[in-house]
Amino acid sequence: MLLGSIGLTTTNALADAIAPQSRETPAANADFLQQLDRYNNQSDSLDQVTSVQELKDVAPTEWAYEALRSLVERYGCIVGYPDSTYRGNRALTRWEFAAGLNACMNTIERLIQENVAVLKEDVDTLKRLAQEFEAELAALGGRVDNLEGRVAFLEDNQFSTTTKLTGEVVFAVAAATNNGGTDNQAVFQNRTRLYLETSFTGEDILYTGLAAGNSPRFDLPSQGTGIPTGEGTFTFQDYADNDVAIDFLSYFTPIGDWAEVFVTAAAGATSDYLPTAGNDPIDDGGDGGSGALTLFGAHNPIYYIGGGAGAGFNLKFGDTFTLSTSYLAGPSDAASPAEGAGIFNGDYAALGQLTITPNDSLTFVLTYVNSYHSAGTPIFNYGFATSPDSTGVVGTSFANFPGGTDARVSANSFGVGASYRVAPQFVVSAWGGYTIADIRNVSEDGEIWNYALSLAFPDLFGEGNLGGLIAGVQPYLGNPAEVGFVGASNNIPIHIEAFYRYQLNDNISITPGIVYLNAPDQQDDEDAILGVVRTTFTF
Repeated sequence: MLLGSIGLTTTNALADAIAPQSRETPAANADFLQQLDRYNNQSDSLDQVTSVQELKDVAPTEWAYEALRSLVERYGCIVGYPDSTYRGNRALTRWEFAAGLNACMNTIERLIQENVAVLKEDVDTLKRLAQEFEAELAALGGRVDNLEGRVAFLEDNQFSTTTKLTGEVVFAVAAATNNGGTDNQAVFQNRTRLYLETSFTGEDILYTGLAAGNSPRFDLPSQGTGIPTGEGTFTFQDYADNDVAIDFLSYFTPIGDWAEVFVTAAAGATSDYLPTAGNDPIDDGGDGGSGALTLFGAHNPIYYIGGGAGAGFNLKFGDTFTLSTSYLAGPSDAASPAEGAGIFNGDYAALGQLTITPNDSLTFVLTYVNSYHSAGTPIFNYGFATSPDSTGVVGTSFANFPGGTDARVSANSFGVGASYRVAPQFVVSAWGGYTIADIRNVSEDGEIWNYALSLAFPDLFGEGNLGGLIAGVQPYLGNPAEVGFVGASNNIPIHIEAFYRYQLNDNISITPGIVYLNAPDQQDDEDAILGVVRTTFTF
């Protein structure tokens, strides 16, 4: 028959008698056994309620093993290691057996409280096992006492009840050679990021990021505009003198299951909230220390157009479609009340994107960005107020300043991308971008192109490792002569990047890699090679 009320009390319930929560004396355990006797007298033979076969590699050398196995199969109280085995096909220690027995005690107690059928002979078996392993069960309760005490101490002494600290530190040894331009020396660079992640509801999150580093870019060949090219920028570069600054200040909050709102006050970028990469493990957000070596290699350069302060949201239509939009004002303009600045009268980037995910393995994106760039502000600036060289983070100098450094530019940019997980250890991604640059005081519009194909190999030669290969063309100006750069070379700047991230453990990885640039800054008969060994610490 089904159980009715059997008179279990709070202190003498099944789990309280011999489960980890128990701190009772042997007399209390005897009281528990008496309750089992009373239950026996009320119970008839019942049909089994559950049958599972996840208890593996347990040798039935004693009656207790077979008894516990029977309870596990009948009531679904899984015991063993996370892979459901007792490794090495060995016998259980009495401590391990007590832990398994405790799991079954908790399960059967829950069934009793829910008035679910339990077999009379199983109650007899449970009583006998509890008597034989009484000492181990009591000691197990003492161990839980110690654990609960440690947890209470940590809760009382934690940094914050709403905030946790995460961080990333990058050490990098790098070198670059090039035909022409300044000779580059081998360097040892660094970057540190610390994030305070605060949640007020359990679902929202406020990021407060601090960063410091000493990682200037290499001097690569350039022409025409009088400033260096933005090609070859590593993800950890554009920091100087280890000065600490706000690196990220943004708030994310969901609205039900159908939308997410993103508000950023400093150093915001569209890639912070957009589903830019889909399945691509090479893209770790654009400028992290665990994916691609370069900013260009991470994802479509359209996500580096503009940035600063503003807001955006993702609106979900089922599991297949996500509509995203954002408006970000330039970092130096957003907070300034001066004429020609502010949120709406200075530099900005307004984005709209449709993400299509037919299944878990395939992602398509269609992106549009309308932007304005004041004189001296590169198009692909990634929200930097002023980068060390006043140049873009990706692309040639012509692509970032299609009218020169003294020209204002309004731009309409279009991007397309796809990512397909062919197999668990092989992902193919591709993107393309086209920008129409309306250069003030120039009759002809600038035409800027970029495209790439990337191959990712997750868990290559070991779990957690990552191999990556990126081949493409960095943003370049397709018609320099028509917009005023008479006599400028117009070669296509090819970018080839290869790296292998070796995961030493959960918190440390080492990533050697190489980048080859052909025709940097669209020049004739020029190339550059960059090599790096990046070590990343996360916590």
